[in-house]
Amino acid sequence: MASTADIFTPDFQRRPYWWEAYEPPETGLDTLPAHADVVIVGGGYTGICCALALRRAGIEALVLEAGRPGQGASTRSGGQVSGGVNVQKKALASVGENPAQREQRLAQRLRDAADSMTYVESLIETHGIQCGWRKTGRLTTMWVPQHYQAWQQRLDQLNSCTGSNARMIPRDQLAAEIGSPIYHGAALIERAGHLHPAQLYGGMLQAARDAGARVHGNTPVQRIARLAGGYDIDTPRGTVRAQQVVIATNGYTGPGLADLGRKVVPIATYMIATEELSPDLAASLLPTNRAVSESRRVVNHYRLSPDGRRLLFGGRARFTPTREDTTARLLHRAMLKRFPQLAGTRISHSWGGNVAMTLDSMPHIGGADGLYYALGCNGSGVAMMSYLGDSVGRKIAAQSRDPINAFDMGEIPGHPFYFGNTWFLFGIGSWYQARDAYDHWRAR
Repeated sequence: MASTADIFTPDFQRRPYWWEAYEPPETGLDTLPAHADVVIVGGGYTGICCALALRRAGIEALVLEAGRPGQGASTRSGGQVSGGVNVQKKALASVGENPAQREQRLAQRLRDAADSMTYVESLIETHGIQCGWRKTGRLTTMWVPQHYQAWQQRLDQLNSCTGSNARMIPRDQLAAEIGSPIYHGAALIERAGHLHPAQLYGGMLQAARDAGARVHGNTPVQRIARLAGGYDIDTPRGTVRAQQVVIATNGYTGPGLADLGRKVVPIATYMIATEELSPDLAASLLPTNRAVSESRRVVNHYRLSPDGRRLLFGGRARFTPTREDTTARLLHRAMLKRFPQLAGTRISHSWGGNVAMTLDSMPHIGGADGLYYALGCNGSGVAMMSYLGDSVGRKIAAQSRDPINAFDMGEIPGHPFYFGNTWFLFGIGSWYQARDAYDHWRAR
């Protein structure tokens, strides 16, 4: 087995593997306009899809990104795509709801979440985006037998609302799907797949620019001030007056953005890419080329690269910002627990980024008085945040106060003792990891 000193390739890189094919562009410091109909703060999937929707409606859209456009989670994720699975898992009852009302609300959220995948597929087809889209399905592997039983009870509702075509795979049949002995069966979601997230972003960005959207990188927003008839958006490069503003910063929502930094919890997540594997070894890991996510509290996820030559393995190796070589060692250790046959395999890339969790574990869009937001991917950003960006754009274009979908549900819930400082994550994350380890030990 490789030691921690020799798990890296000679050309090991502390940056996303995805950037080998598409790297977020450096943007020229063009003159910042003094006015815009709508200013969108954040240039990831959400902001770009919002701008595209606005331009389709003939509305001027200006996107302001603090760094390079797309340099955040949009070009750093695992690239897994599904619609509805995580929404069903996380839905909670609201105050005053009876069981029938809860089921009706959940069903609508599931249908809208399924629409998020439809939206991404339509975007890829309409704009001819070459992003390695493979609709090969997704496995949710079961960490303990009780998770298998719980998933069995969810399938009827999931399939009827989302068309996921999901079914259970018992443990004794799992070897045909995954070359790991540690799981207690799996749920197979047929309506799911994986893609190259950075190439998807590049296609979105080009489509938005072709439609007339303006995207300015290296333009962090310092303050948003309410004025009569609009807003002033202050940046180091000048001030822009806008009629309306959209906050689309997700896991990078800082202070000064309409107090929304108190409503989302940024959590660091990390990934590694292996060196190129032999065709036989790669095929032994995931013979059906499906994406994989686990039923643990602290989730690991993985898949093959678009060319099928590498394993891309991710998870919350640490709950605080950590050096990429340190998180690579932690993820490498977790990878070998799943796939002992990868002993001796080295790591070529290691990187991290932020996801945004909300206190009710739900994505949200909303706003009033010309200030809107789309936040809270909760770890499912590729489809959901793209769809919510489009939804906010269409809501603004329609000039409607009515909810545009089931995630347009009023204010994001907060907590009186959370002010944006995530000091508590280390303790909570460590406790969850310990419980996952104990539960798995007991199940064995």
